[in-house]
Amino acid sequence: QVQLVESGGGLVQSGGSLVLSCAPSGGIFAIIAMGWYRQAPGKQREMVALVRGADAANYADSVKGRFAASRDYARQTVHLQMNNLKPEDPAVYYCYASIEFEGSRASDYWGQGTQVIVSS
Repeated sequence: QVQLVESGGGLVQSGGSLVLSCAPSGGIFAIIAMGWYRQAPGKQREMVALVRGADAANYADSVKGRFAASRDYARQTVHLQMNNLKPEDPAVYYCYASIEFEGSRASDYWGQGTQVIVSS
């Protein structure tokens, strides 16, 4: 069974930086896309950064120029470098992966979420 394991959330001052990391446990997978979503209290979950295959990452407009997603294909990991964190960034950040198994359509997988808190 695929599990996405996240790390790196926490408390940071406004203007500071954090790095989130995520990797699947349980084997080697055909990962179609991998990235990060976030959900703040009272809001819908939104895409933050998504990397499809070897393409460049897509970003939410609110994080362009501040966040950078990168994939390590050998380790099947995805990282999110978050710089210049702002008061609107606090949320639970979820790792996402679209994984294809032989003979089946790709399925969506989510991590358990990691909290990011930004203090002013």
